[in-house]
Amino acid sequence: MTQKSPLQKTATSFAEESADEPHHEGGFRPDFDIDLTRGGPRYGEFIEEVRTFMDRVKAALPSEELVAEVIDELKVLNAKLDEVAIDEWRAPSGGRIDLPARGNITLPPYEVDDAGEEGVHARLTFRRYHLGGNNAAHGGQVAVAFDDLMGMAGALGSKGITRTAYLTVNYRAITPLDTELKLRSWVDRMEGRKVFLRATLHNGETLCAEADGLFIKLKPGQP
Repeated sequence: MTQKSPLQKTATSFAEESADEPHHEGGFRPDFDIDLTRGGPRYGEFIEEVRTFMDRVKAALPSEELVAEVIDELKVLNAKLDEVAIDEWRAPSGGRIDLPARGNITLPPYEVDDAGEEGVHARLTFRRYHLGGNNAAHGGQVAVAFDDLMGMAGALGSKGITRTAYLTVNYRAITPLDTELKLRSWVDRMEGRKVFLRATLHNGETLCAEADGLFIKLKPGQP
């Protein structure tokens, strides 16, 4: 039997605690009741190839001929994918917690080492697609990573679904590309439905950025 990842273990516990809760239509998924085989055994490889394509596009200076060729090929692929499009709750992207960043290509790829009520510890790497300039990650991409993993910590810490009310990021040092970084997020305090969170991003001993935010715990059925 394949050993569960920290996120899978926590998701199982969270799903059991939330079993009697009404389904939410937004925010961090209330459970991970999604077939982790959805998309097939090569879905992770598929996502990685898409990520690599995004990296290559960011770095490329293509000829007019190559642009035309790629456009034609993309039209064919887009048409094929359009035929199998489904709603967000059944799509594997964002729900495959066995894959980096849950198989979501909009997020910097990360691996969760520990996840629970005490917070989330993850390793992530910003790639060429995330470039801001001079080999540094774009500040907006850093904020995206914070928002996702703070949302995860907020959901696990509050045992509910949360949405971002505000997120403040302070950039302390250059966040490099192609370097494994460590991100930690945790609940600082809760006041009713208000969940206050903090997070840090480190390159070794260097603090690259830190964040604080307010996430609101949704009411049952609230989008």
